[in-house]
Order: sequence, then structure tokens, then C-alpha cells
Amino acid sequence: MNILVINCGSSSLKYQLIDSESEKVLAKGLCERIGIDNSAITHQPEGGEKKTEQINMPDHTVAVKLVIDKLTDKEVGVIGSLDEIGAVGHRIVHGGEKFASSVVITGEVLKQVEECNDLAPLHNPANLVGIHSCREVMPNVPMVGVFDTAFHQTMPKKAYMYGLPYEYYEKYKVRRYGFHGTSHDFVSKRAAEILGKDRKELKIIVCHLGNGASVSAVKNGESVDTSMGLTPLEGLIMGTRSGDMDPAIISFLADKEKLTAEEVINICNKKSGVLGLSGGISSDFRDLGQAAAQGDGMAKDALEAYAYRVGKYIGAYAAAMNGVDVIAFTAGIGENNIEVRGMIGEYIGFLGANINQEKNKVRGEEAILSDEGAKVTVMLIPTNEELAIARETARLVG
Repeated sequence: MNILVINCGSSSLKYQLIDSESEKVLAKGLCERIGIDNSAITHQPEGGEKKTEQINMPDHTVAVKLVIDKLTDKEVGVIGSLDEIGAVGHRIVHGGEKFASSVVITGEVLKQVEECNDLAPLHNPANLVGIHSCREVMPNVPMVGVFDTAFHQTMPKKAYMYGLPYEYYEKYKVRRYGFHGTSHDFVSKRAAEILGKDRKELKIIVCHLGNGASVSAVKNGESVDTSMGLTPLEGLIMGTRSGDMDPAIISFLADKEKLTAEEVINICNKKSGVLGLSGGISSDFRDLGQAAAQGDGMAKDALEAYAYRVGKYIGAYAAAMNGVDVIAFTAGIGENNIEVRGMIGEYIGFLGANINQEKNKVRGEEAILSDEGAKVTVMLIPTNEELAIARETARLVG
């Protein structure tokens, strides 16, 4: 079955067409600047050249139609007609407490997703737009929603509750939800497969380190804690997000800088993290690494703070699970930044998780980074959220 995987943003639409049997990516692409001037579609068939074309896309429905046009095009297409798409899998960021697993999308499901919009106001409405657009263009094709939050719904109450008056949980469902769940699930499964073990017998810490970053504790196949919270702002220092901080800072800065709370939160989301710590050098870790190598002290401090925070969370989650068997690095930085992995390794040796510096000289491919016979196996596992979404879609649509 050919499955179209859709990841829809407010002005963008990423897509992949995946053969669920061979798990090959037949084609992939990106629609950018939807509803904005100079919109464009970038399309790449398997083994073919990536080409970008500027085309007016006033809304997401037009973008979906263009994706179908590209997939069925005589020159760059990979299928003969729309009939060859068996199902569509949609990434949905927030499922709240309503969704603990992926679901076939129905009218009732859409209503429940919409009820979660206030928990993810930047993401869920955009995800819903993508679903409605696909249903309009492909009314007879079954669709599945795969939630970033679903994998973490196994967290116990002691892990997901905040120390706030209970009424706020009852009224507004204020609690920890966690994100990147599709990636944490995929990587922890793959770690067990590589080691030839059952995930239900392992304690795994997954470090999803990208521009947005999170750590999860996966015990016996279930997420028991994760670093992101009600929103993706909590947890690690990230590219532009502050991560954990004293909440009183918000009112303090609002008063000192004559800002609203919302404006301070915007600073915490978009101007903080390693971008802010480095004095505005960059949120890109490659730029920071280069600047640090050239002697820039602020870039060096930002990288050290980032690595320290990741190491601290790993230690905390080893305690939460009363041990750890595997630590897996994934996502852009986790997969490709040798130096940052090495810096994190300086904090986790006490666990018996020694990163071999020679084995660590690898990027973007599955590898075991720890010494043979190490108490804790340290791994590099590239994530593949699109494939995970395709697998869930195939499982449900069958």
C-alpha cells in the first residue's frame, strides 16, 4: 500500500509517499510559503533530482492538489493516479488526554482534536487545516492521525502532574504531556531491535536532540517521563527555547522591560536557548561549534550549558527508572554533532555509559558508541518519524 505522510504547518506542508511493504520513500517534498507571496513546491522522486518551482498556493487545499499533481506527473511522478494512494497519515502535535494512540480520522476525532487547540495554538490548527484539505481533495481515502503526545500518555500521575492547585488540572488539564513521542517510540523500538532484545525488558533513555529537543525515559516499552511539558518550552535548553527556568522570571522581566507576559513567553520561545546564551551568534549548532573553535567564549558557554542540561536529564531519568540499559542519541544534533555528544558523554560516565571517542566519530548512521561490554550501551539511531507515521497508518488501515 502507498501511504502519503503529511506534516502540515501554518504556511508549509511536508510530504512523503511511502510504500508500506518495502518501506521505501517513493517521493518527498515540501510546499512553502502557503498563503504568502513567492510560494514554492520542492519535489524529489526516489533516485531523482530535487526541483523547486514557484507556484501560487493561496491555501493548503491548493497545496495538496499540487502534491497530487507532482506525484502523478508523467515526468517526475511515481504513481499513475490518485487511486494508488491507499491512505494518508497525518502528524498531529497535541492529542491531550483524549488520544493515547493513533486513530483513524472521523468527524468525531476532528472535533476532539480541535478541543486540544488551546494546548497547542501554533500547531494543532495547522494540522487540522492539512487534514481538512486532504479530505477535500481525497474524500474516499482513509486517513489516520498520529499524535506527538500519544506515546507519553503512559506516564504515571507522579510524573505528569505539576505542583499547582489541583483545580487547574481538573478545569484546564494543566499537566505534562511531552512531545516528539513518535520519534521516542521509533528510536526506543529500534534500539531494542539492534540489540536483539525485547523492548519490554529494557530501560532506555532517548535523547531527541534537534533545534527542539527532549529526553524521555522508556521503561519496559513505555514512556514513564519526558522533559517537555504542557508545551514544548519546558525541559532542555534548545535552539531558541529557554527550557527549564524559574517561572517568576516571567513577571520579573515583564516588570523590568515593560512587557506583557505573552511577550516574555515569545522571547523564551524564539530568542532564548543557545541563540540567546551565545549573544545572538546562532541557533545552529554548526555555527556555534565553529565560533567556539575560533575562541568565542559565549558560543563555548552556550554549548557547555546545553550539554550539561542533557547530561543532567539523563542522570535524572536513570534515577526515575532505577537504572538504565541504553542511552540513544537521535535527531539533527544527536545524529550529527560529534562534539556535543562527546561533551554530554563527560557527564554520564558514572552510569557506566562511556562513549568511545573513536566510535563517536560517526554521523547520521546507526552505531554503537560505547565500549564493548560497557554496563550501559550508548547508541546513535537516526529517527524516522515519517516511516513511523506510515507504519501506524498501515497498521490501522490494513
